[in-house]
Amino acid sequence: MASVSLQDFVCALDPASLPRVLRICSGVYFQGSIYEISGNECSLSTGDLIKVTQVRLQKVVCENPGTGQTIELDPNFQGHFSPLTGPQSYGTLEELVSSVMRSSKQLPIWFMSTHRIDTKARVVPQEQPLMLEAVERHPKNCYARCVLGTETQPVVLHLPLFQKGPFWELETGAPRTMLQALQDPALRDLLLTCPTLPWRTLTLKPQYEIQAIMHLRRTMVRIPSTLEVDVEDVTASSQHVSFIQPLLLSEALARGGPFPLTTEILEVPEGPPIFLSPWMGSLRKGQRLCIYGLAFPSWRVIASTKGRKVPRYFMVSGAYQGKLRRRPREFSTVYDLLSALQPGQPLRVVATKDCEGDEVELPGFASLAVGDRLEVMGPGQAHGAQGGDIDILVCHRLSDQAEEEEEECEEEAEGQEQIVLPLYLSGGFVEDMNDGRRYSLADLTAQFSLPCEVKVVAKDASQPADPLPSFSGLRLEEKIMEPFLVVSLDSEPDKYFEIPPQWLDLTVVEAEEQPRQPAGSPPTVTVEEVTDAFYYRIRKLPASESQSPPPRPPKREGLGGQKKRSSQERNIKVLSFQVSDLMKTLPEVTKNRSNTYSKISTHKKGPRPTTSQDSDDDEHSYEEVAECFYKTL
Repeated sequence: MASVSLQDFVCALDPASLPRVLRICSGVYFQGSIYEISGNECSLSTGDLIKVTQVRLQKVVCENPGTGQTIELDPNFQGHFSPLTGPQSYGTLEELVSSVMRSSKQLPIWFMSTHRIDTKARVVPQEQPLMLEAVERHPKNCYARCVLGTETQPVVLHLPLFQKGPFWELETGAPRTMLQALQDPALRDLLLTCPTLPWRTLTLKPQYEIQAIMHLRRTMVRIPSTLEVDVEDVTASSQHVSFIQPLLLSEALARGGPFPLTTEILEVPEGPPIFLSPWMGSLRKGQRLCIYGLAFPSWRVIASTKGRKVPRYFMVSGAYQGKLRRRPREFSTVYDLLSALQPGQPLRVVATKDCEGDEVELPGFASLAVGDRLEVMGPGQAHGAQGGDIDILVCHRLSDQAEEEEEECEEEAEGQEQIVLPLYLSGGFVEDMNDGRRYSLADLTAQFSLPCEVKVVAKDASQPADPLPSFSGLRLEEKIMEPFLVVSLDSEPDKYFEIPPQWLDLTVVEAEEQPRQPAGSPPTVTVEEVTDAFYYRIRKLPASESQSPPPRPPKREGLGGQKKRSSQERNIKVLSFQVSDLMKTLPEVTKNRSNTYSKISTHKKGPRPTTSQDSDDDEHSYEEVAECFYKTL
């Protein structure tokens, strides 16, 4: 087959013959930084093979051949088109009649003029269809008896045969829809007319979108039919050609297999690694993988280590079989207590630091001492002594007697002291709990809300290298629901690992060989250590994950401020009186300064110049006591 333009090939293409394999005979390259425009391929190299799988009509450009004006028609345009019988026109009406007589056509016929016709009866607009009923001979001239067919009341006109055109004969067949006119090869090069359009003669230029498959292209390629490229149909000689189509792991997961699936890595996503595992270094171009399917269960828990200067982060599978014991949580502020409070779950804590709160002027506030037991009730607001509302946390101070009564009768003890703590107050608290039960990870996440402090007391027997029991404590941060694929390397088929396509979406291609069937179900990888960057990325946290408590309200000049100011003034007066008494005794003290050492902490000014008297009495240099007090004042 000879090469043709892509537009001509698509216009003559029978959709029933798809798919077709085309070779690019003269490529085209869009000179710019954008490789695709509006999602369409705009660069094709000479010699490339494309496999056309579908052709879709995008729009139809309707053009007036006389003026060059165009109108874009939607593919669902409902107008009907009548074609002209030939590409040539007739200069006079007599030529048109003679052509009809020679072709043995029967009158009446339809025709039109591309110019306006002026008659005594009326003016016939250009491109107005006329019906030629008969030819009448008069004494001097011959006339064509014509009827205006678009009028409600037909108008009969007698046009002389020497009437100049050009004239076009209209086909007398049934009108066609736009799709029928485009699909009929006999009408491809003819002029058409449509009563619903403003022009009586027009041409239709369809524009198609071609969907094709190309080598090493993951997605379907979309090519506009108007792309100026020549193609050749090589379907018959290309039956043995197989088009390699890349595949993303997320696409393999979405289509559901079939698994197992043998693949080869074509591309690894850029960026830092997400797992601190040896198999991450094996994921490179050319490495073969065997995908066994979806890992079960699909949920994971993000965990971080406690009690280490540099924390480590892990992703623990829901299939983890180790045993965990709850650890009391630690809180450094009152705001942390409010964040940990969960509806329907009581929270009791023990103060680990004295909390006097000298600057707290809040009704109901009481200082805390180490060992005080509190039951957190809930948030609230209180009116400060200096005015304004302050966010608070309402608590009950528990006594040992109240605890004994509660253990005996499981009823709320009477006479509990209610105290309020401002949220901005810092301190130290530890959760008061007595839970020695050993939980599985599934039971723990089902019964308690995260985050949660735990200690792994028994390792997962299916994981000999389980690192979690070696840590003094773990903080279970949050539970995530993401699918993982069970994968093994072709070079190490017995070592399995799990890849999350959402965060590690490899580009692979299916291999030709049959996948290896595992002897049993692949084991589940329950613990994977993740990098710091991936931990913050998956949790969408900043580098510092601690939440700051609300700021301390500004101090106001009230009664308390006046009391503090008056107290400070008294202290200054007392200090001045003591200093004045001491200054009176300085002359006596300085007489024997060689044996007198100042017990007041001073800043050294450096050695003084040594005199003969100084060197005889004392080999060291000390500041005058009076000078120190002068500077203090």
